[in-house]
Amino acid sequence: MAEPLLLHNARIRTMDATNPWADWVLMVGGQIKALGKGTPPDCARRIDAGGRLVLPGLQDAHIHLLSGGIGMATAAHLFETGGEDELIATLRAHAAAKPDMAMVLGQGWQAGVFGDHNLTAKVIDKAVSDRPVLIYDSSFHNACLNSRALEMAGVEDMADPPNGHIVRDAKGRATGMLHEEVISVVLERLPSLTDDDRMEGLIAGQAYANRLGITGVLDARITEMEARIYARGEAEDALTLRVAGTALVTEADTPDSALARLSALRAAHPGPDFHVHSAKFFMDGVFENRTAANLAPYSDAEGGNAACMFSLDHTKALMTALDAARFAIHVHVIGDAACRRALEGLEAARAANGPWPAQHQLAHLQLVDPADFSRLQGLATANVQPLWARFEPPFSDPSLAMIGRVRWPDVYAFRRMLDAGADWCLSSDWPVSTLNPFEIIETAITRQKRQDDDPEEPFFADQALTIEECIQGVTLNAARACWRDHFTGMLRVGYSADLIVLDRDVFAVKPQEISATQVLLTLFKGREVWRDPAF
Repeated sequence: MAEPLLLHNARIRTMDATNPWADWVLMVGGQIKALGKGTPPDCARRIDAGGRLVLPGLQDAHIHLLSGGIGMATAAHLFETGGEDELIATLRAHAAAKPDMAMVLGQGWQAGVFGDHNLTAKVIDKAVSDRPVLIYDSSFHNACLNSRALEMAGVEDMADPPNGHIVRDAKGRATGMLHEEVISVVLERLPSLTDDDRMEGLIAGQAYANRLGITGVLDARITEMEARIYARGEAEDALTLRVAGTALVTEADTPDSALARLSALRAAHPGPDFHVHSAKFFMDGVFENRTAANLAPYSDAEGGNAACMFSLDHTKALMTALDAARFAIHVHVIGDAACRRALEGLEAARAANGPWPAQHQLAHLQLVDPADFSRLQGLATANVQPLWARFEPPFSDPSLAMIGRVRWPDVYAFRRMLDAGADWCLSSDWPVSTLNPFEIIETAITRQKRQDDDPEEPFFADQALTIEECIQGVTLNAARACWRDHFTGMLRVGYSADLIVLDRDVFAVKPQEISATQVLLTLFKGREVWRDPAF
C-alpha cells in the first residue's frame, strides 16, 4: 500500500453538502481517509496547495475519448482549416509525415466552410492520390473519401444503408462525401488501424483529459473495438481515469439482438475502471448534413426535413426491453422531433417497467419543443454541451437558418430545462468540440465566445447557467450520470482520492476569465497523473 499523502493549505470545495469546505485532505490507498480544517495531521508525503482552490476530479459524461485520442495520434487536424488550399496543404503534409500508414486520416473540417457542394474526392486527390484518404467533419457525422478510397471500398456500386447516404452528382456518381451510417460500412472495406495504434490513442486522449482535470468519462459510442481497447487499458493498469461505456444500438437491432449484445458487453466489463452501463441510440443526425429530425420543415430556402432514425414502435420496443434489463438509455437528439421520439420511448419504458434510478440521458438537446421541457423531469437527465450555445458565424449559421428565427429561443434553452425540473450534467462531446471544461463553463455562463475571440452578442443570455450549477454539472451530476456517484464526484471520507488544484478560484473571478483557468495538479486514486511544471 502506498504511503499516506496529505494535501494541505488549500481551499477545498468538496461538493459534499454535509461538509462543503475543508483546508486539508489525507489520502491512503487511493481513498480519502480524512478531511478537516485548521492544523493538518503529520504526514511524510505532503503537497502544499498554496491556498488555492481544490475540487473533485472533473467528469465528462458525453465524450468519444478513444476516437478523439486516436485522432490526436493518427489524423490530420482540420478544425481550423479555412479553405481548399489550406486543406490540401495540411493533408499533404500529414501524409508525408505518416508514410507507413496504409490509410491517411483527417478530422475536423467545418460545415460552415466545406460541404457536399465543394468537398469531393477530386479535391482530396490534389493532396493524396496514391493512398486511401478519409477525412471526418467536426461533428463526425460526415466524411469525405478520395478517389483511391472510393475505389477500394466499392462505393460506386454500394446502395445506401439504413440511416446512411452516399452523396452523388447529377450523373449518379459518388462524389466522395458520405453521411451518417454509411461511414462505418465503408470503413470496414478500408485499411484498419492496429490495436497498438488505438492504444497509443487511448494514452494520448487520457493524458490530455488529465491535464484538463478530468478523472472520469462516459464514452458515448461503444462497439466491440472500443470495449476491447478500454479492457486492455484496464488489464494493463494503463487507465488514468475511469470510463463508463454506452454501447451502440442500431436501427437493425431487435430487442433480442440488442439485449444479447449489450448484456454480453456488460458482463465482460463490470468495472470498476471500465464498465458498460448503458445503451446508445442515435435518434437523428445533425443539421449540418440535414439529418436532424424536426417537427416542422426546415426554415431555410432549401427546406425539407429528416425522419427519426428509429420508428416510434421500434423505439418503444427497444427502450422498454433495455430498461427492463436495467440499462441506462443514452440518446443523441438534435431536432425537436428526435427529442420527442426519445421521450415517448422512455415514457413507454417507465410505464411498462416502473421507475428506477436509471439516469437515462438525452444528449445535445439542440432544439426542444416548448411542450416537452417539462417531460424531462424525473425521466431523463439533460446532458448538454454548453460550448455550442453561442453565435459563432459561419459555423452556427446553417443550423440556425434551418431552425428559423422564430424558434431560436428554443435552441439550447438550458435555463428552461432546469427550471422545468430536469436533472443536468455538462459535457464536451470531444473531439467534436473542445475538451476544456473551463471554456465550456465560461460559455454556459456568458453564452458567448471568449472575449479574445471577438464574440457576438450573447445567445439568449436568459438561458445562462450559474458557476455553481456548472461545477455541479461536471462533478456530482456527471458522476451520477456515469453510475459512480457512490464513490466519486465529491470529496468525502471513503471516496476515491480524485481531485484537482486550480490556478484561480472559478467561483470568484469574472465569468470571462474562467476559460483561462489552468489545472496545476490532477490526482487519480491519490496518484499524480498531471502536474504543471510550474507547480
